[in-house]
Amino acid sequence: MAEPTFGVIADDFTGATDIGAMLVRGGMKVVLTIGPPVADFDFGDADAVVVALKTRSIPAPLAVTQSLSALKALRQVGVSRVQFKYCSTFDSTPDGNIGPVSDALATEMGSDLVVHIPALPINGRTVFKGHLFVGNALLNESGMENHPLNPMTDANLLRCLGAQLKGDVTLIDHVTLTTGADHVRAALAGSGGASHVIGDAIDEADLRVWADVLQDAVFFAGGAGLATPLAQRHSDSKGGVPAQPSDFGTALGGNTLILSGSCSKATLGQIEAFRKAGGAIRQIDPIAIEAGEVTVEAFAKWAGETLTDKPVLIHGSASPADVLRAQTELGEARAGEVIEGALSKLAAMLAPQPHVARIIVAGGETSGAVVSRLQIAALRIGSEIDPGVPWTLALDATGTPLIPIALKSGNFGGEDFFVRASLEDSL
Repeated sequence: MAEPTFGVIADDFTGATDIGAMLVRGGMKVVLTIGPPVADFDFGDADAVVVALKTRSIPAPLAVTQSLSALKALRQVGVSRVQFKYCSTFDSTPDGNIGPVSDALATEMGSDLVVHIPALPINGRTVFKGHLFVGNALLNESGMENHPLNPMTDANLLRCLGAQLKGDVTLIDHVTLTTGADHVRAALAGSGGASHVIGDAIDEADLRVWADVLQDAVFFAGGAGLATPLAQRHSDSKGGVPAQPSDFGTALGGNTLILSGSCSKATLGQIEAFRKAGGAIRQIDPIAIEAGEVTVEAFAKWAGETLTDKPVLIHGSASPADVLRAQTELGEARAGEVIEGALSKLAAMLAPQPHVARIIVAGGETSGAVVSRLQIAALRIGSEIDPGVPWTLALDATGTPLIPIALKSGNFGGEDFFVRASLEDSL
């Protein structure tokens, strides 16, 4: 049995499935583990292992410790090249965790220079002159400035990353990139003692250049954009036929349970589209849950009855004003805990029911809570619903299949994502 050679350490669960999907798109076979893989886990014929952590918003020292533990486990199963995966919107705080974690992993891997490629052009995330754009808007004008956990108020990634580090951060700009991979390598070699580099990338052609530059790198960091061209180079080097992804989400019978805790503009639009298409929706108010005015059991009863006929969407997603109201009433941490707790409990109550064929979870924190509550140990990555959002097959600790599940980053997916992913003709 061949050992996987490429590994990814992802700082949240939806980000892990995102990059897993992009590697599969490039022809790799991918297994995603929830936390570091255990020593005797059977990876089968996987080319790559993605380790899903929940370290994006925790204290930086703890994020470093957990990430180093994941790296140790990856090396023990034969992985020799590693990417630290974070969100293409660079979600972080002034203290981290992108800088401290990438620093620690690079040191452990013996890499003196960390190249960061956050761009994911297929989903509208581009970097130009070191500034991150979401579509046509700068990061700090894209709605990410209102993120409830990690508000992003500066689009200049050199400043963002520099605030988290003791070392210097420099830029490989788009002009240099257009001169080709050899010139980029020379620019990296002459980076003037900087320990971190932000790389511009505005389209897939730019990512292919970066893939040429980094295909043999033992360590680098960034979003999921590089995954597909890197995987294609891996497939080409093996000289075989690229692996074809499985379509786990098309299991016959039953309906789709959608659980959303994301408050992003994209997810709010997807919820509204689902409503307009005739989908069954209920919203969780964390203040009412905390006060005992409504119960999770009541939501579960309604959902269980409704799922016999159609898909169901239950969400705690809310406008910035409603999020602020809940955080003011309950406290920032508690407001999020109530939503995550309610949605993960609903997942555990409803997943075993015969009418539930598949589950979709929107939002990184919510995905982490649901995966933990369902005791999912690993995911086999299948076909994409939308770029960066694959169907996966959830496995328990013994490798036994549990249920098809899709974990969606809040900002990902087209406006009709929930409609299409829940099998449109059943609405």
